Amino acid sequence: MSSTTPLRSLNINNINPHVKEAKYAVRGELAIRAESYRQKLARHPPTPPDETLPFDHVISANIGNPQQLDQKPITFFRQVLSLLEYPTLLENEQVLLDQLGYKQDVLDRARWLLSEAKSVGAYSQSQGVLGVRNSVARYIEQRDGYPADPGSIYLSAGASAGVNTLLNVICSKPETGVLVPIPQYPLYTASLSLLNARCVPYYLDEGKAWGTDLDVIRSALAKAKAEGTDVRAIAVINPGNPTGASLSVEDVKGVLGFAAEEKLVVLADEVYQTNIFKGEFHSFKKGLRDLQKASPKKYDNVELASLHSISKGMVGECGHRGGYFELVGFDPQVAEQIYKLVSISLCPPVIGQCLVEMMVNPPKEGEPSHQLYQKEYDGIFEGLKKRAFALYEAFNQMEGVECQYPEGSMYLFPTIHLPPRAIDQAKKENRAPDEFYVSRLLDATGICLVPGSGFGQREGTLHFRTTFLAPGTEWVTLITEFHKRFLQEFGG
Repeated sequence: MSSTTPLRSLNINNINPHVKEAKYAVRGELAIRAESYRQKLARHPPTPPDETLPFDHVISANIGNPQQLDQKPITFFRQVLSLLEYPTLLENEQVLLDQLGYKQDVLDRARWLLSEAKSVGAYSQSQGVLGVRNSVARYIEQRDGYPADPGSIYLSAGASAGVNTLLNVICSKPETGVLVPIPQYPLYTASLSLLNARCVPYYLDEGKAWGTDLDVIRSALAKAKAEGTDVRAIAVINPGNPTGASLSVEDVKGVLGFAAEEKLVVLADEVYQTNIFKGEFHSFKKGLRDLQKASPKKYDNVELASLHSISKGMVGECGHRGGYFELVGFDPQVAEQIYKLVSISLCPPVIGQCLVEMMVNPPKEGEPSHQLYQKEYDGIFEGLKKRAFALYEAFNQMEGVECQYPEGSMYLFPTIHLPPRAIDQAKKENRAPDEFYVSRLLDATGICLVPGSGFGQREGTLHFRTTFLAPGTEWVTLITEFHKRFLQEFGG
C-alpha cells in the first residue's frame, strides 16, 4: 500500500472549517465572473472572436462602492488629504491659494489635523486620535440633542471592523447567538460563522416597507432559546441593506424596548444615515436617550453600539477605511476589553480617521470651501435619488417584479416572480432561481447584481439587490430589455 508525502502543510481539508463555512455573496462567484469580463474587455488587442462579449463594459451594481462607479470625491476632503500626505506643500501657502485653487480653510484644517495626529504615517492611539473623537462626539450631540463622550467613541477601519470587534467580544461560545435581520448584509452571518457562533434570523416585513415586527423577533428569540442558543445581541441595519428601508421612530424604540426586556446588546449599523430619500433618519442613540428621559431607570442598562462609516453617503471613501462606533451603557470592564482588542491591531488607518473628522465636521456656511462642498454634496445626493427612482419605476413596470418605494441607503431589493421553466432550468444548473436570473443578466448585459438568496429571504420568495450608484440611467433600459427576453425564453 503506497502513500505519498503531502507537499504542503495546508490543504482544503485541514484549514479552519469556519472559514470554509462563511459566505459573502456580495463578492462571490458572480462578482468574480464580472471581474473576468472586465479584464477581457480591457485587453489590447481586443479579445479573440470566440470570446466576444455582447456588451462593451461591466456595471458593478453588486456592491456599494461609489467611487468605482464614478462618484467624484469631495474636493475639500481630497485637498486636505493631499496636505496631510505631503505636509511640505504647506510651506508654499501662496502657491496653494493663488495657483492651485486651495482655500484657507483647507490649509487650516490640514494644519490642525497634523497637530492632532502628528503624521498620517505614524500610529495613533489605538482608540483613535483624540481630536477626531472630539469632533465625532460633537457631531453626535448636534444630531441627537444629547451629549456624547469621546472616551466611549472608537475609530475603526470602516464600520465592518467595528462590527467584527464587537462580535468578537460578544461571542463567547458556540452557543452564543445574535439576532440578525433577514434579508441582511452578509457581513453579519459571515462573521458569526468565522466565530463559530449562531445567527438567529428574524424576518423583516416586506409588506410594511421592510420594517421590524416585534412579534416576529420575539418568536425568533423563543425558538433560538428552545434550541439551546444563548442570544446575546440584536443587530439592526438602519437605513437597510439590502432593503433600502428607513426605520420609523416607533420601530427604533420598539427594538430598544425589546432589548431592555431581554437584556440584549443592540448593534445599530447606521452607515447609510445620510442616504435618506423619504422622511428623516432616526438614530438609535436618540431613541434610547428619549426613552431614558421619559422612563427613568427602565432603560438605564441598555447596551447600545452605534456604527458609522466614511464609505457610504455622499462621502463614498470606501478605500480609505474609516469609521467609528460609540458605546452606550456598557460595563466599564467590558469597555476595557474592547479597548484591549482594538489595541491588538494597533490603530485604524490614520488617513481614514482624518476623513471621519471631515465627514462629521465639513465646511460650514460662511467658510471659504462651504459653497463648493455643498454644491458637490447636493449634486451627489440628487444623482443618487434620481437613479433610485428611475430603477424603482422601471422595476414596477416589469412583468412579475415588485419593488418597494426607495426610502434610503444605496439599494433596491425587488421581488421577482420567475416562470416555472426558469425555475426548472435553475435546478438543472444547480443554482437558486434568483441566482440563475442574475447570472443570465450578467452574461447578457455586463450588469452584476446580487441574488436575494445571498442576503436571506422568506422561503418561497425571490429577490435581487442592485445599487443605484452607476452613473446615468441608460443601463436601467438594459435590465428591462433583458427581462423581456428572459420571459420570452422561459415563459412559454
